[in-house]
Amino acid sequence: MAGLPKRRRKPPDRSRRLRERATYSCDWCHEQIVVPVDVSAGTHQEYVEDCPVCCRPNIIRVEVDEEGGMRIWAMQE
Repeated sequence: MAGLPKRRRKPPDRSRRLRERATYSCDWCHEQIVVPVDVSAGTHQEYVEDCPVCCRPNIIRVEVDEEGGMRIWAMQE
C-alpha cells in the first residue's frame, strides 16, 4: 500500500515497569495502605513511612522475586 504512512510502535512504558503498586497493612491501626514500589531499587528494600491514617511510623519491607512477584509488609518502628 504505497503512500500510507508507517505506524510507529510505541516504546515500552519504562515508568510502568519500574513502578508498581502494592498494599500493606499498617502494623498500628491495621488500615490497608496502597503505596508505589520502585522495583528498580532492588529485590530487597526497607524504609520507614508514616501511616497516612494514624501517623505512626512503620518499617516497610519489600521483596521482589525473579518472576516479578512482590511481597510487602510493615512492622512497628
